[in-house]
Formats: sequence, structure tokens, C-alpha cells
Amino acid sequence: MRTVRIAVRNSDAKLNGAEVFSVGEIGPMTDWTVALQDVDCVIHCAARAHVFQEDPRDSSAAYREVNVEGTRRLAEQASECGVRRLIFVSSVKVNGERTEPGRRFTFATPARPEDAYGQSKWEAEQALQSIVARTGLEVVIVRPPLVYGPHARGNFARLAGLVKQGIPLPLGAVSNRRSLVALDNLVDLLVKCIDHPAAPGHTFLVSDGEDISTKDLVRRQARAMGLPIRLVPVPVILLKVAGHLSGKSKEVQRLVGSLQVDIRHTQETLGWTPPVSVDEGLRRAVNSVNR
Repeated sequence: MRTVRIAVRNSDAKLNGAEVFSVGEIGPMTDWTVALQDVDCVIHCAARAHVFQEDPRDSSAAYREVNVEGTRRLAEQASECGVRRLIFVSSVKVNGERTEPGRRFTFATPARPEDAYGQSKWEAEQALQSIVARTGLEVVIVRPPLVYGPHARGNFARLAGLVKQGIPLPLGAVSNRRSLVALDNLVDLLVKCIDHPAAPGHTFLVSDGEDISTKDLVRRQARAMGLPIRLVPVPVILLKVAGHLSGKSKEVQRLVGSLQVDIRHTQETLGWTPPVSVDEGLRRAVNSVNR
């Protein structure tokens, strides 16, 4: 039986009776040593993300301080403390923001990050590889797409909220394909990576194993909530124009564009299959919307 230890920024956090260590703000000077004593494996999922309406000139440095230098510091101290393996939760944004119809990102797709967050995750991955080369620390990299679950944020939460309110949505003509991953599936994969002998040195893409359109997503959200849904077939080009005029082009692109990942390498290397279906993952996720 594993003992779970959790490192957090806020010392007031209480998480299901696990050992909780407060490390303060994450960056190049964070002291992780107390939390790392007698630890065999670290799963690093803390990051700076979802920061909107900030000066792009400041954001790159802020993302780099937390996501790159904070990760580097953790890995170096983990190695010094005798940690065997570090699992780094990166992002599919390292690969890019979209895929062409019929094509998917694979574990071998070259990195092409397009924003400060994706770039910082890519630089963190590179920093980890350099530490592996000189310390022997085992590193596993996992790149998830959009993660959904109870209390999810972003477009997933906004769509679920609109469905709950019964507002007609102009997504009836959207026929894109997007890979998502339920929180339970991501956690299951991370647990698999803790001890699997083939995991170190690999970059794993993860998803639910079923790609769906935004139109299908809201339909299935509604079904999970037991609610009707009305979808208006507005042409995608008009949605893109509306996004441009409102200054929300990126948000609209995520709704109408495709982003698919190929998880065959993950499945074959680890003998892993997503245990939770999309419909079951959505049912668990929207329960928090219903409360």
C-alpha cells in the first residue's frame, strides 16, 4: 500500500488525510527537500496556467519562472534526495494548438508550441532531459489534452453551464474532432507510470480513446445531466468572424477546430487502456455542475 504525500503552496490545504507539506510559491528558489524525504516517486502536476488578459511581454517570464525553473529545481532536489522517478504532467500544447482533418499528434510529432504556456512546458521537458543525462533520475513525460472532471474550468465548464441554463448554442454545424481525457483516466495512467519498468524515458500522449466534436460534447453533457439541448446550425465561418470581431478568436478556434492525439504508443508500451468511457467521464464531471 502506497503512502501519498502532497506538496502544496497553501499550508491550509487539507486533502483526504494525506501528508501535506507547504512549499510556498513555486520557482527557482523553492525548497522541496522536506517534502521529498523518503519519497520514491514524484508526480509533478503543478504549473502556471489559465492566466488571461495579461501583458504578453510579462507572461513568458512568469510562465518560465514557475513551469521551467520550478520544475528544474524540483527535479534537481528530487535527485539529491534519492527519488527514483519523476512523472511530469506536461501538455499537448507542446505539440501545437490544432491538427488537420484526419491527422493526429503522436509521441514522435515535433514540438511546435504556439503560446507562452506551451513553450514553458516544452522548455521544462528539455530541462528534465538534461537532468536525466547527468543524474540518472528516471523521468516520464505525459502530455494530456483538455482534462475534464468535477469542477473543471475553461470552455468545458462554460459549455456545461450554458447547457444547464437551457441556452440554445450555435454549434449545430460544427463537425470537428477533439481528443479529451477524463480526470479518472489521466490519474489511472499516472498511477500506471509509477512502477511500470518501460515508462522511463518516454513521452506519453493520453486521451479517452474516443474523439468527439464540440457538437457531440454538448449533446452528451446534456444527456449526462438529463436535460434537453438545442443546437443552432450556424456556419463555422460566421462563428470565426464573430470570434474575430469580439476579440475571442482563440476561444472560438478551440470550439470549432480539431485537436486529436494518437495514444497507441502509450497503450502498447504500458499495456494501458482508458478505464472510463467518455459518457461515464462526462456523467461524473457534470455532477459538480448540477450541485
